[in-house]
Amino acid sequence: MTVGGVHAGLTALILVLAVSTARAEEGPRRVIAAGGSAAEIVFALEQGDRLIARDTTSSFPEAVLALPDIGYVRRLSPENLIAMEPDLILAEHDAGPPETIELLTRAEVPLVTLPEAQTPADVLAKIRVTAESLGVRQAGEDLAARTQADLDRAAAAAAALPSHPRVMFVLSMQGGRIMAAGTDTSAAAMIALAGGVNAVDGISGYKLLTDEAIIAAAPDVILAMDRGGDLALEVADLVAHPALALTPAGEAAQVVRMDGLYLLGFGPRTGEAALELNTALQAVIAAGRG
Repeated sequence: MTVGGVHAGLTALILVLAVSTARAEEGPRRVIAAGGSAAEIVFALEQGDRLIARDTTSSFPEAVLALPDIGYVRRLSPENLIAMEPDLILAEHDAGPPETIELLTRAEVPLVTLPEAQTPADVLAKIRVTAESLGVRQAGEDLAARTQADLDRAAAAAAALPSHPRVMFVLSMQGGRIMAAGTDTSAAAMIALAGGVNAVDGISGYKLLTDEAIIAAAPDVILAMDRGGDLALEVADLVAHPALALTPAGEAAQVVRMDGLYLLGFGPRTGEAALELNTALQAVIAAGRG
Protein backbone atom coordinates (compact mmCIF):
# COMPACT_ATOMS: atom_id res chain seq x y z
CA MET A 1 0.00 0.00 0.00
CA THR A 2 1.30 3.45 -0.86
CA VAL A 3 1.81 6.12 1.74
CA GLY A 4 -1.25 7.92 0.37
CA GLY A 5 -3.23 4.72 0.64
CA VAL A 6 -2.20 4.27 4.28
CA HIS A 7 -3.30 7.82 5.06
CA ALA A 8 -6.61 7.24 3.31
CA GLY A 9 -7.13 4.00 5.23
CA LEU A 10 -6.36 5.66 8.56
CA THR A 11 -8.69 8.53 7.75
CA ALA A 12 -11.50 6.11 6.94
CA LEU A 13 -10.87 4.17 10.16
CA ILE A 14 -10.91 7.37 12.23
CA LEU A 15 -14.20 8.40 10.62
CA VAL A 16 -15.76 4.99 11.37
CA LEU A 17 -14.60 5.16 15.00
CA ALA A 18 -15.88 8.72 15.34
CA VAL A 19 -19.30 7.78 14.00
CA SER A 20 -19.44 4.69 16.27
CA THR A 21 -18.47 6.75 19.31
CA ALA A 22 -21.07 9.42 18.48
CA ARG A 23 -23.76 6.76 18.19
CA ALA A 24 -22.71 5.22 21.51
CA GLU A 25 -22.86 8.62 23.18
CA GLU A 26 -26.31 9.26 21.76
CA GLY A 27 -27.70 6.42 23.82
CA PRO A 28 -31.29 5.12 23.66
CA ARG A 29 -33.82 7.35 21.90
CA ARG A 30 -37.13 5.76 23.01
CA VAL A 31 -37.16 5.85 26.80
CA ILE A 32 -39.95 5.09 29.26
CA ALA A 33 -39.71 6.56 32.76
CA ALA A 34 -41.33 4.31 35.36
CA GLY A 35 -41.20 6.58 38.37
CA GLY A 36 -41.47 10.28 39.17
CA SER A 37 -37.84 10.90 40.01
CA ALA A 38 -36.70 8.93 36.95
CA ALA A 39 -38.62 11.28 34.65
CA GLU A 40 -37.48 14.31 36.62
CA ILE A 41 -33.82 13.35 36.30
CA VAL A 42 -34.16 12.77 32.55
CA PHE A 43 -35.57 16.28 32.12
CA ALA A 44 -32.95 17.77 34.45
CA LEU A 45 -30.32 16.21 32.18
CA GLU A 46 -32.03 18.02 29.28
CA GLN A 47 -32.96 14.71 27.66
CA GLY A 48 -36.73 14.98 27.96
CA ASP A 49 -37.16 14.65 24.20
CA ARG A 50 -36.15 10.98 24.53
CA LEU A 51 -39.12 10.09 26.73
CA ILE A 52 -42.05 8.39 25.02
CA ALA A 53 -44.09 7.61 28.15
CA ARG A 54 -44.20 8.09 31.91
CA ASP A 55 -45.98 6.60 34.89
CA THR A 56 -48.75 8.21 36.96
CA THR A 57 -46.37 9.44 39.68
CA SER A 58 -44.40 11.54 37.19
CA SER A 59 -45.60 15.11 37.62
CA PHE A 60 -42.51 17.32 37.23
CA PRO A 61 -41.67 19.22 35.15
CA GLU A 62 -45.07 20.11 33.69
CA ALA A 63 -43.94 19.00 30.22
CA VAL A 64 -43.91 15.37 31.39
CA LEU A 65 -47.70 15.43 31.75
CA ALA A 66 -48.07 15.59 27.97
CA LEU A 67 -46.60 12.09 27.64
CA PRO A 68 -48.68 8.89 27.51
CA ASP A 69 -49.39 7.47 30.98
CA ILE A 70 -48.38 3.81 31.50
CA GLY A 71 -50.14 3.54 34.87
CA TYR A 72 -48.98 3.37 38.47
CA VAL A 73 -45.30 2.51 38.91
CA ARG A 74 -46.02 -0.53 41.09
CA ARG A 75 -48.77 -1.91 38.85
CA LEU A 76 -47.25 -1.83 35.38
CA SER A 77 -48.50 -3.93 32.47
CA PRO A 78 -45.67 -5.72 30.61
CA GLU A 79 -47.76 -6.04 27.44
CA ASN A 80 -48.31 -2.29 27.24
CA LEU A 81 -44.63 -1.54 27.84
CA ILE A 82 -43.40 -4.05 25.27
CA ALA A 83 -45.91 -2.77 22.67
CA MET A 84 -44.33 0.69 22.91
CA GLU A 85 -41.01 -0.76 21.69
CA PRO A 86 -38.77 1.18 24.08
CA ASP A 87 -34.99 1.28 23.73
CA LEU A 88 -34.83 1.61 27.50
CA ILE A 89 -37.06 1.55 30.57
CA LEU A 90 -35.75 3.60 33.49
CA ALA A 91 -37.45 2.19 36.57
CA GLU A 92 -37.56 3.22 40.20
CA HIS A 93 -36.35 0.60 42.70
CA ASP A 94 -39.95 -0.29 43.62
CA ALA A 95 -41.33 -0.56 40.09
CA GLY A 96 -43.39 -3.66 39.55
CA PRO A 97 -45.06 -5.92 40.20
CA PRO A 98 -42.22 -8.49 40.19
CA GLU A 99 -44.03 -10.52 37.53
CA THR A 100 -43.87 -7.53 35.16
CA ILE A 101 -40.15 -7.05 35.72
CA GLU A 102 -39.59 -10.77 35.13
CA LEU A 103 -41.54 -10.74 31.86
CA LEU A 104 -39.69 -7.66 30.63
CA THR A 105 -36.41 -9.38 31.39
CA ARG A 106 -37.47 -12.51 29.52
CA ALA A 107 -38.52 -10.36 26.57
CA GLU A 108 -35.04 -8.80 26.65
CA VAL A 109 -36.45 -5.29 27.00
CA PRO A 110 -33.56 -3.04 28.14
CA LEU A 111 -34.36 -2.07 31.72
CA VAL A 112 -32.29 -0.14 34.23
CA THR A 113 -33.43 -0.06 37.85
CA LEU A 114 -32.40 3.08 39.71
CA PRO A 115 -31.01 2.67 43.24
CA GLU A 116 -33.28 3.37 46.19
CA ALA A 117 -32.51 6.80 47.59
CA GLN A 118 -32.76 8.01 51.18
CA THR A 119 -29.42 9.81 51.52
CA PRO A 120 -27.61 12.56 49.57
CA ALA A 121 -25.17 9.95 48.24
CA ASP A 122 -28.11 7.87 46.98
CA VAL A 123 -29.53 10.87 45.13
CA LEU A 124 -26.24 11.45 43.33
CA ALA A 125 -26.06 7.74 42.48
CA LYS A 126 -29.53 7.89 40.86
CA ILE A 127 -28.45 10.85 38.76
CA ARG A 128 -25.25 9.16 37.62
CA VAL A 129 -26.94 5.84 36.80
CA THR A 130 -29.55 7.67 34.72
CA ALA A 131 -26.95 9.74 32.89
CA GLU A 132 -24.82 6.68 32.18
CA SER A 133 -27.85 4.81 30.84
CA LEU A 134 -28.63 7.68 28.48
CA GLY A 135 -25.03 8.06 27.35
CA VAL A 136 -24.64 11.57 28.78
CA ARG A 137 -22.11 11.01 31.53
CA GLN A 138 -20.77 14.58 31.63
CA ALA A 139 -24.26 16.03 31.90
CA GLY A 140 -24.77 13.66 34.82
CA GLU A 141 -21.65 14.92 36.56
CA ASP A 142 -22.76 18.52 36.05
CA LEU A 143 -26.22 17.81 37.46
CA ALA A 144 -24.70 15.88 40.36
CA ALA A 145 -22.49 18.86 41.20
CA ARG A 146 -25.44 21.26 41.22
CA THR A 147 -27.49 18.86 43.31
CA GLN A 148 -24.61 18.39 45.76
CA ALA A 149 -24.38 22.16 46.22
CA ASP A 150 -28.09 22.29 47.14
CA LEU A 151 -27.67 19.36 49.52
CA ASP A 152 -24.70 21.07 51.17
CA ARG A 153 -26.77 24.20 51.73
CA ALA A 154 -29.54 22.10 53.27
CA ALA A 155 -27.06 20.34 55.56
CA ALA A 156 -25.69 23.67 56.74
CA ALA A 157 -29.20 24.98 57.44
CA ALA A 158 -30.08 21.81 59.37
CA ALA A 159 -26.92 22.06 61.46
CA ALA A 160 -27.67 25.71 62.26
CA LEU A 161 -31.04 25.00 63.89
CA PRO A 162 -30.90 25.84 67.60
CA SER A 163 -33.22 22.91 68.33
CA HIS A 164 -34.76 20.06 66.38
CA PRO A 165 -38.57 19.97 66.23
CA ARG A 166 -40.35 16.63 66.31
CA VAL A 167 -42.07 16.01 62.99
CA MET A 168 -44.77 13.45 62.22
CA PHE A 169 -45.33 12.63 58.56
CA VAL A 170 -48.94 11.59 57.98
CA LEU A 171 -49.36 9.53 54.82
CA SER A 172 -53.11 9.03 55.09
CA MET A 173 -56.11 9.48 57.37
CA GLN A 174 -58.62 7.03 55.94
CA GLY A 175 -61.55 6.47 58.25
CA GLY A 176 -59.91 8.55 60.94
CA ARG A 177 -56.94 6.15 61.20
CA ILE A 178 -53.56 7.86 60.99
CA MET A 179 -50.90 6.15 58.90
CA ALA A 180 -47.53 7.72 59.70
CA ALA A 181 -43.91 7.27 58.70
CA GLY A 182 -41.58 5.37 60.98
CA THR A 183 -37.91 4.66 60.42
CA ASP A 184 -36.50 3.43 57.09
CA THR A 185 -38.80 5.66 55.05
CA SER A 186 -38.14 8.48 52.61
CA ALA A 187 -40.23 10.75 54.84
CA ALA A 188 -38.02 10.06 57.86
CA ALA A 189 -34.95 10.67 55.69
CA MET A 190 -36.29 14.03 54.49
CA ILE A 191 -37.18 15.09 58.04
CA ALA A 192 -33.59 14.37 59.07
CA LEU A 193 -32.16 16.27 56.08
CA ALA A 194 -34.21 19.31 57.10
CA GLY A 195 -32.95 19.19 60.68
CA GLY A 196 -36.02 17.71 62.32
CA VAL A 197 -36.54 14.58 64.41
CA ASN A 198 -38.95 11.91 63.26
CA ALA A 199 -41.58 11.78 66.00
CA VAL A 200 -42.44 8.16 65.20
CA ASP A 201 -39.26 6.27 65.93
CA GLY A 202 -40.48 2.97 67.38
CA ILE A 203 -41.70 1.41 64.13
CA SER A 204 -40.28 0.73 60.68
CA GLY A 205 -42.05 1.74 57.50
CA TYR A 206 -45.49 3.32 57.18
CA LYS A 207 -47.88 2.04 59.85
CA LEU A 208 -51.28 2.78 61.34
CA LEU A 209 -50.97 4.41 64.77
CA THR A 210 -53.22 4.13 67.78
CA ASP A 211 -54.44 7.37 69.34
CA GLU A 212 -52.22 6.65 72.33
CA ALA A 213 -49.15 6.33 70.09
CA ILE A 214 -49.97 9.61 68.34
CA ILE A 215 -50.29 11.49 71.63
CA ALA A 216 -47.09 9.91 72.96
CA ALA A 217 -45.20 10.92 69.81
CA ALA A 218 -45.97 14.56 70.64
CA PRO A 219 -45.06 16.09 67.27
CA ASP A 220 -44.31 19.80 67.06
CA VAL A 221 -45.08 19.71 63.33
CA ILE A 222 -47.41 17.60 61.20
CA LEU A 223 -46.03 17.00 57.70
CA ALA A 224 -48.21 15.78 54.84
CA MET A 225 -48.36 15.65 51.06
CA ASP A 226 -50.23 18.43 49.30
CA ARG A 227 -52.59 16.54 47.03
CA GLY A 228 -56.23 16.54 46.03
CA GLY A 229 -58.92 13.96 45.55
CA ASP A 230 -59.98 11.30 48.04
CA LEU A 231 -56.51 11.19 49.58
CA ALA A 232 -56.32 14.93 50.31
CA LEU A 233 -55.21 15.84 53.82
CA GLU A 234 -56.55 19.26 54.69
CA VAL A 235 -55.05 21.26 57.54
CA ALA A 236 -58.41 21.61 59.26
CA ASP A 237 -59.02 17.85 59.17
CA LEU A 238 -55.57 17.04 60.52
CA VAL A 239 -55.69 19.40 63.49
CA ALA A 240 -59.25 18.31 64.28
CA HIS A 241 -58.26 14.66 64.60
CA PRO A 242 -58.99 13.67 68.23
CA ALA A 243 -55.43 12.46 68.93
CA LEU A 244 -53.51 14.96 66.82
CA ALA A 245 -55.48 17.78 68.43
CA LEU A 246 -53.84 16.85 71.75
CA THR A 247 -50.30 17.18 70.41
CA PRO A 248 -48.23 20.39 70.30
CA ALA A 249 -48.61 20.43 66.51
CA GLY A 250 -52.37 20.08 66.68
CA GLU A 251 -52.79 22.67 69.41
CA ALA A 252 -50.78 25.24 67.41
CA ALA A 253 -52.08 24.11 63.99
CA GLN A 254 -48.51 23.58 62.84
CA VAL A 255 -49.04 21.71 59.58
CA VAL A 256 -46.70 21.72 56.58
CA ARG A 257 -47.92 20.33 53.26
CA MET A 258 -45.59 19.82 50.30
CA ASP A 259 -45.85 18.22 46.87
CA GLY A 260 -45.28 14.49 47.20
CA LEU A 261 -42.69 14.05 44.45
CA TYR A 262 -40.81 17.16 45.57
CA LEU A 263 -40.79 16.00 49.19
CA LEU A 264 -40.25 12.25 48.84
CA GLY A 265 -38.93 11.68 45.32
CA PHE A 266 -35.26 12.11 46.25
CA GLY A 267 -34.40 13.47 42.84
CA PRO A 268 -32.42 16.57 41.82
CA ARG A 269 -34.65 18.89 43.91
CA THR A 270 -33.99 17.06 47.19
CA GLY A 271 -31.78 19.82 48.57
CA GLU A 272 -34.36 22.47 47.68
CA ALA A 273 -37.13 20.47 49.39
CA ALA A 274 -35.03 20.00 52.53
CA LEU A 275 -34.33 23.73 52.65
CA GLU A 276 -38.03 24.53 52.29
CA LEU A 277 -38.91 22.17 55.13
CA ASN A 278 -36.06 23.61 57.18
CA THR A 279 -37.56 27.09 56.77
CA ALA A 280 -40.86 25.77 58.13
CA LEU A 281 -39.06 24.25 61.12
CA GLN A 282 -37.35 27.57 61.79
CA ALA A 283 -40.79 29.19 61.99
CA VAL A 284 -41.90 26.59 64.54
CA ILE A 285 -38.80 27.26 66.66
CA ALA A 286 -39.35 31.02 66.41
CA ALA A 287 -42.92 30.53 67.65
CA GLY A 288 -41.52 28.96 70.79
CA ARG A 289 -42.16 25.31 69.98
CA GLY A 290 -39.75 22.56 69.08
